[in-house]
Amino acid sequence: MAVLTTVASGAARDAGTRRGGRPVLLLLPAIAVLLIMFVLPVGIIVWRSVTDPVTGFGNYTWIFSSDTATGSLVRTFGIAALVTGVTLVLAYPYAYLMLVSGPRARAALTLIALMPFWTSLMVRTFAWMILLQDNGIVASLTGGQAFLGTTTGVVIGMTQVLLPFMVLPLYATMTAVDTRLVPAAQTLGASPVKAFAQVFVPLTLPGVAAGCLTVFITALGFYVTPALLGSPQDAMISQQIFTQVNGLLKWGRGGALGTVLLLLTLALLGLAALILRYSPVKGGGRT
Repeated sequence: MAVLTTVASGAARDAGTRRGGRPVLLLLPAIAVLLIMFVLPVGIIVWRSVTDPVTGFGNYTWIFSSDTATGSLVRTFGIAALVTGVTLVLAYPYAYLMLVSGPRARAALTLIALMPFWTSLMVRTFAWMILLQDNGIVASLTGGQAFLGTTTGVVIGMTQVLLPFMVLPLYATMTAVDTRLVPAAQTLGASPVKAFAQVFVPLTLPGVAAGCLTVFITALGFYVTPALLGSPQDAMISQQIFTQVNGLLKWGRGGALGTVLLLLTLALLGLAALILRYSPVKGGGRT
């Protein structure tokens, strides 16, 4: 039996070697889809940004000379950073509660965290419009303070949408941390708070970084939520792109805005990758 197994393994290996002489051919369909569905459209956008309506970098000059365009760009990154911070503050204790809960409670908490994925973004946004309007439930609880048409309303709506993208990476990282390290630190004289902050939290930083990057980058491209919950005076970059392309038919300016947003996002990703590469914390593991 062992001889037959050895012969079969050798034959399979030889066949795999013959078939794998050109493994790149297996990637051609995926590469073709990537080129057609992503690289080509982005290339067209970049090309139009320097050719429409005139050849050159006039559209990019307009971005940094227009208070509206520059303001929307700065506002977009500010709101994305604020949403990321609020999401982290809410998601970290929630993920930790999932970690320390029993199986049934953990299943219920996971179900609640995943529930936003099962509801349409438009439905959720319209629900927030009802809750945040002048005579809505939130206004009645805050003494008549309405948040519809404000940056606060936009942050609330975006946070609710993006919360699962922070909870899930945090929980995945926390499950890989040996929870016995915190009691061990307490037995060595550390207080519960100090043991948690200096032992457990640093080991979850990879999950924090993954969640923050996911939420921040996703928040940069939001359109529906800020368009319905915000105001034209506080428009984000996606709304400006829509106005330039669909309203004013200025494809070059819209392409320039999209290109600048893409380049800034890639720069942030590169910076984050560089920081994580040289970070001394790589995460914990159970023994």
